Amino acid sequence: MASINFLYRSTKDYAPLNLRLLFRINNQDKVIGTKTKLVVSKNYWKKHNLKRLKDIDILNERKKVNDELDKIESFLLKKFHNSNPNLIDKKWLNNQLEAYYQEENDFIEEPTDGLVEYFEDFLRIKGKEISDSSIKKYTTVKNLVIKFDNYTQRKTKINEVNLAFKDEFEDFCLNNHYSSNTIAKALRTIKTVCNHAKLNGHSISHQIDSIKPKYLKPDHIYLNEKEITSIESIDENKLTESLTNARDWLLISCYCGQRVSDFMRFDKSMIRFEKNKPLIEFTQKKTGKIMTIPVHQKIMKILSRRDGNFPRPISDQKYNKYIKDVCDLAKINQIIKGSKKQETKKDSKIYRKISGEFPKHELVSSHIGRRSFATNHYGIIPTTFLMYITGHSTEAMFLKYIGKSNKDLALEISKFF
Repeated sequence: MASINFLYRSTKDYAPLNLRLLFRINNQDKVIGTKTKLVVSKNYWKKHNLKRLKDIDILNERKKVNDELDKIESFLLKKFHNSNPNLIDKKWLNNQLEAYYQEENDFIEEPTDGLVEYFEDFLRIKGKEISDSSIKKYTTVKNLVIKFDNYTQRKTKINEVNLAFKDEFEDFCLNNHYSSNTIAKALRTIKTVCNHAKLNGHSISHQIDSIKPKYLKPDHIYLNEKEITSIESIDENKLTESLTNARDWLLISCYCGQRVSDFMRFDKSMIRFEKNKPLIEFTQKKTGKIMTIPVHQKIMKILSRRDGNFPRPISDQKYNKYIKDVCDLAKINQIIKGSKKQETKKDSKIYRKISGEFPKHELVSSHIGRRSFATNHYGIIPTTFLMYITGHSTEAMFLKYIGKSNKDLALEISKFF
């Protein structure tokens, strides 16, 4: 039986963690040590094993560190159990740790110049460090490139991603009813993969930086305070149990500002009180960050009607359908510009986003609560606090999300003159 522990053994403020392998053989206890490549701060390590931590930054750092330490421990213990204990010494430990890092950094066993094949390598490499949603995004674009290759009857090479490829790829996508923004996002993803390939020794086109897909400004659709009040005031007799459940989730999302992948996992056990203020603590699914945010009094009111419980979790597909019906019942039917998925041809079962003018309730989807929260509270709650709750990393990203232009920002600033 063997075990591994990690220690900070340095007088410096930052240093790599030491590793100790402990095992027993021939009735003798053995301890072998070496250094990892994981560098942490002395200040952080003092708090690493504390049980009652409230510092979000330390909690997030601990998650990253523990993920890496768990991988190292799992790798070494597996090697230990497949080795002769009599042959295990410091040299063995150093060789195995080096093998671990080599495996982590050994990106490509057999170099390939095909774009689709490199997408697969990229996903294998980055799969350990990117979110499930990002993996889904890259896989979707990879499949789109496969369709393009089937259409052109040739395999696109990494160094063929140039301006001519851009034009041909855009024409193919437009002919297959993909929206301009979907095409732009796909091209940006392809550029990311090609630049990654360059870092791993592949040649890419000198025109790659000239591929600049144009984004159309997306429609900024959100529920204003009057519309949210209308949703709150729907006659209960018109709501089925499923619609009531979805209505409550929609209201919760409008008052918490979180993604559906997060708020749909909320449970009353996540709520705690500090100075008589309700807070909810959870880990964001997309980013892995541990979050603590205040619970709005409107959410507490919903929970009080449900004996302190959150509504019943439902699938994204059902949630998207039900909240459209809820907003229809709330008479949110103003005709506005937007885009929604429609079948390209009758019975084709191929759906694409189509732009046009539609009743607003038809354009409601799962992200509208988060956008409504950010938009309705902009200028009321300091932007820094709003960004913390919504999870935007820069103010530019946040302002773009709520549809604010430089002109809007200038008008906000003019209030102080």
